[in-house]
Amino acid sequence: MLSEHLLFFFSALGAFNGLALALYLWFAAKTSLAQRALAVLILMVSVRTGKSVAFYFLPDTPALVMQAGLTACLLIGPSLYFFIRTSLSNSTALGRFELWHGSALAIIAISLNLLWPYADHARIWHGPIVTTGNLLWLVYLIVSTAVLVQQRHRLPAGTARMLLLAVTTGLWLIWLAYYTSGFTSYIVGALSFSFVLYLCGAVAWAWRQGQAPVEPYQDRRIPAAEAATELQALADLMTRERLYLDPSLTLARLSRRLGLPQARLSQLLNDNNGTSFKQYIAQLRIGETQRLLLEQPGQTLEAIAEAAGFQSLSTFYAAFKKANGCTPALFRERHLSRE
Repeated sequence: MLSEHLLFFFSALGAFNGLALALYLWFAAKTSLAQRALAVLILMVSVRTGKSVAFYFLPDTPALVMQAGLTACLLIGPSLYFFIRTSLSNSTALGRFELWHGSALAIIAISLNLLWPYADHARIWHGPIVTTGNLLWLVYLIVSTAVLVQQRHRLPAGTARMLLLAVTTGLWLIWLAYYTSGFTSYIVGALSFSFVLYLCGAVAWAWRQGQAPVEPYQDRRIPAAEAATELQALADLMTRERLYLDPSLTLARLSRRLGLPQARLSQLLNDNNGTSFKQYIAQLRIGETQRLLLEQPGQTLEAIAEAAGFQSLSTFYAAFKKANGCTPALFRERHLSRE
C-alpha cells in the first residue's frame, strides 16, 4: 500500500512539475523557438504521464482525460523531432517544411478527437490509435537520433548540449517502458517523473549559471576576416600558454580564456577551422609529441604522452597513428636514423 502511495505521489508530482516547467519555458523572457519546442514536448510528456497516473489509480477516469493523454502520446515523437530541428538552427521562425509538417499532425490529431471521441470509441483508442501512437513515437525517435548523429558537429555546447542529449535518451527510456508495460508497468510513472525532474534541474542549473536553458546552434557564418582574427588569437594563445598540455582542458575553459562565447568558439573551430574542439587539441598534442620524440630520444613513450597532455597511452597511440600513419616508435626510429 505504501509503495502504491509513493508511486502515485512521485508520478503525479512529475506530471505537475512538467506542466509548470512547460509554462515557464513558453512564457519566459527571451524565449527562442527551440525553447518553445521544448515546452511543447514537456507538455506532451506531462499530459501523457498524468493520464497514466489517473488511469492506474482512479477507477473512473474521465473520458476527456483519457482522450487528452492518448492524443499527447501521438505527439511526443513529433515534438522531440521539432525540438531537435529548432535546436540545430538559428532561425527565429518555422520553415515551410516544419509548418506543413506541424499542420498535418495537428489536423490528424483534431480529426481523431472529433470523429472518434473516446467516450464512444474507447476500443478504437486502445486499439489502432494506441498502436499507431507507439509506432509513430518510435519512428520519430529513430529519425531524431539519426539527425543528432548526422549533425553532431552542430550540437550546441555546455548545458544546452547536455539537455538535448538527455531529452532524447530520456524519451527512449520512457518509450521502452511503455512498450514493455506488461512487465514494467510500475516504473513507467517513475521514469516519466525522472525525465521531467531532470529537465527541471537542468533548467534551474542553467538559470543559476546565467545560461539559456536552450541554446540553438549559431548557423550564421562568421565573416572570414573575423574568423581569421579569432583563429590567429587562438593560435597565439596556444603558442604562448600551451594550454593543450593540460589533460583537463575543456571547451568552456578555453572559451573563457580566449574571451569568446563557448558557442562561438565551437562554431569557429567547426565551420572555419574544419575541426572539432577535441580534434584541434589532439593536433596540437600530436605536434608536441613529435617534438619530444626527436628532442628526447631516451624518454619513454608513456612519459612523452603524459607530457603532451594525453590522458592515456592508448589514446596517444590511436591519435598519433591516425595523424602520421605510423606508430610513435617507428616515427622516432625513421627520423633519428636519417640523422
